[in-house]
Amino acid sequence: MQAEPDQPWDVVVVGAGAAGLFAAIRAAERGRRTLLLEKNSRPGIKILMSGGTRCNITHACDHRGIVAAFKNGKFLHSALAQFGVQETLDFFQCEGVATKVEETGKVFPVSNRASDVRDALVRRAHRSGVTLALGEPLLELERDGEGFFLRTPRQTFRTPRVVLTTGGKSYPGSGTTGDGYVWAEKFGHRIVPLRPALAPITTHDPWVKELQGLTIPHVGLSIFEGNRKIESHAGSLLFAHFGLSGPVALDVSREVAGHPSPTLLRLEIDVSPTFREAELDEAIGKEALANGKKLLASVLPPHIPRRMVDAMLSLAKLPLDRKAAGLGKDDRRKLAGLMKRLPVAVSGTLGYKKAEVTAGGVALDEVDSRTMESKLVAGLHFAGEILDLDGRIGGYNFQAAWSTGWAAGSAV
Repeated sequence: MQAEPDQPWDVVVVGAGAAGLFAAIRAAERGRRTLLLEKNSRPGIKILMSGGTRCNITHACDHRGIVAAFKNGKFLHSALAQFGVQETLDFFQCEGVATKVEETGKVFPVSNRASDVRDALVRRAHRSGVTLALGEPLLELERDGEGFFLRTPRQTFRTPRVVLTTGGKSYPGSGTTGDGYVWAEKFGHRIVPLRPALAPITTHDPWVKELQGLTIPHVGLSIFEGNRKIESHAGSLLFAHFGLSGPVALDVSREVAGHPSPTLLRLEIDVSPTFREAELDEAIGKEALANGKKLLASVLPPHIPRRMVDAMLSLAKLPLDRKAAGLGKDDRRKLAGLMKRLPVAVSGTLGYKKAEVTAGGVALDEVDSRTMESKLVAGLHFAGEILDLDGRIGGYNFQAAWSTGWAAGSAV
């Protein structure tokens, strides 16, 4: 839709992603003349890419569960009180998008189509009276005594209220190239140092690359600097030609990306998180004693994939053709230890190009958590990934976008 520059806009929202669409919808439904600017030719491109094109809408938990998924999650309390998980589910249900909860707690559309989520938002925006201007990149944002003026390559707009929902720097191919941080800094806001988060982790360890394509549904993954454990998560792990991916690797990746020397870090994989090391040691000993004529690989716990077993035997310097009989105490303990603490040397991450979110952003202490309005510049609001908010994988980041966008749209 072509926006009219002389139209007296009550609010201009910059960025038609998850947070921007919600902010615009809420503002328009409150009777505000709302313009939504988007530099791409289509709205919600990152929504379409998310969740393997399925869109993990939110997570099936209460407000405390959402808050706990973020380093700075307390900031979200007020926004979640206005629009939380249940409100999100009700919103999409009303727009014809039925949802389902998977075993992990992730909520997806029943159709498994992210396009259904994006299309529902666009329909609601049009129905609410939002003017959506596509192909309108914001080139200049200034403030004067009457409010703000915004210049695109084709037009200039004036408004007393602006909501910046330009996203971060992750998936730059979707248009999220960090534009909003420049404008926020221009208005005096502090930008917490940026880094990719929820990004695959890279390693030079040959044995990891040899396991590419292997998925282990449930492992523990810890990240260490020397003897100090920095963070630990549990979940599914995917081995790839570059290193490690899957939810559990993505969850710890922000610590790798934010470290000045990632090569000083190491990962430890617990491939048997439901067993203690002593239990594994004892079980291996019993199996070896009872099945001495079998290959050593066959007496390791059956829940560990054979390719992983072979990798651990190689790391323990035990021949793959060795029989189980006569397995010594030291070798048995070595294997049990590898099952609990399989080391992986870290080289880095795949960066913003493959990161799902951006860590860092507009400092939260300079933003009113109830209204998303700047504490430094009246009439300037922020919502979504531009803020210093990044949560674990599982729909938490989308919930933060919906909630902060709604709070901003409720306040303008």
